[in-house]
Amino acid sequence: MKKLTWSDFEDIGIELYEAHPTLDPLAVRFTDLHRYITELDNFDDDPAASNEAKLEAIQMAWLEEFKDNQ
Repeated sequence: MKKLTWSDFEDIGIELYEAHPTLDPLAVRFTDLHRYITELDNFDDDPAASNEAKLEAIQMAWLEEFKDNQ
């Protein structure tokens, strides 16, 4: 299983959709999004290395996955 880092926006978006398929990504606060990401089994990066731009890119990737599966 590939270890994910903050730069794996698309892969993290897919993982988040699989973990929370009914949750609207736009309704998730960045603090909760950060927690959801760091709780993924294959996430292996420094939790402090995130920033707003990375979280937003991941949220948009998750949103695309969410829309594609509705």
